Order: sequence, then C-alpha cells, then structure tokens
Amino acid sequence: MYRMFAALTVVAGLVMVPAPRAWAAEDDKAPSTEKQPREPDVIYVPTPDDVVAKMLDLVKLKKGEVLYDLGCGDGRIVVAAAKQGAKATGFEIHPERLKMSRENVKKNKVEKLAKIVDQDIFTLDLSKANVITLYLLPSLNVKLIPQLEKLKPGSRIVSHDFDMEGVKPDKVVEVTSKNGDISHTIYLWTTPLKKEAKDKAAKDEEK
Repeated sequence: MYRMFAALTVVAGLVMVPAPRAWAAEDDKAPSTEKQPREPDVIYVPTPDDVVAKMLDLVKLKKGEVLYDLGCGDGRIVVAAAKQGAKATGFEIHPERLKMSRENVKKNKVEKLAKIVDQDIFTLDLSKANVITLYLLPSLNVKLIPQLEKLKPGSRIVSHDFDMEGVKPDKVVEVTSKNGDISHTIYLWTTPLKKEAKDKAAKDEEK
C-alpha cells in the first residue's frame, strides 16, 4: 500500500511539474536594435506640373547640372529635371512615395539621369548640388539653412509656397496653376544666402 501511494505521489509530482513554455525563447529575446523608419515631416501634396515647370525655369536649370529634390514625393520634379538633361536625385523616406517615385522614373525612361534615394534630408551633404528644390514647411526650410550654406556659390534654391525666415529671396513669383486655377508662390534664393538683419528689438531680447 505504501509503495502504491509513493508511486502515485511520484506520478502526481511529474504531472504537476510545469511544462516548459514553448514561447520562452520568444519572450527572452533582446529588444530589436533595428532602426525604425522616421515619419515624414510633411504630408504628401504634389506640386502641379505647370508649377514644377516654372520652378525649373526660375532656376535656369542647365544640362548636366546636379539637382536635389528634398522630399521628392512622386518624383515629378526629378523626372522633369532629368528630361531637361540635369542629373537629378530625389530624396524620400516614405515607403509608398519611394515606390511611386521610382516607378515614375522608370515609366519616363530617365534612369540614366534620375535616381531616388531613401535618405533623411536632414542628414544630407548638399554641397555637390547646383540646384535644390523644396516643398516643405517654413520651419523645415529654416532647419536646412546650415546645410544650404555649404552649397557652392551661385547655387540656386527654389521653394514652392514656403519662404525661409531670416533669408532674403532673390525673387518671389506668383503662378496661377491651370490645375484648379489656384495661385502658388515660388521663392528663389542663390548662394551665398543673404541673411536678413534682425531688428533692434529682437537683438535686445537675445541679450
């Protein structure tokens, strides 16, 4: 009787021992160190084609020049610049926009002159560009100033709809697009950038 009771106790003990968790290895994994893509700073709103044409006309884009489009969206500025003989690169971080812009380059058969790069525009070396195109927000334009100041003298920067606080534009042009009959403003700067003097009150506040 004692032996039977002891045997039952052993069996019960074996039954009651918790089984190893099948998911233990998953729980014990170290946190992923893979870099997560950063969310874009602006929503995607395409620049009308006739406004693109005016932007490129305003910078007097020449064949063989290097153009960087910062936040290239669907790649239309890159494609248009490449069709004019420029070496055009679009920079974008949104996966859908990257796919769309690369397909646009391929569709227009400008792969020899145009490319799309998955890179954060605030980490770029812009010094090789002759022309920079922008459709960002005013605060982001200002954030880019330290990079833009490294451009070669005579380089041109053109922005759709948004200015660059503290930097005087060379030209400001109004364009009414045939797409919706909407007025658009285009800003042009050339390097070296012409910094606007701060007024006395602002200087006093900084002291």
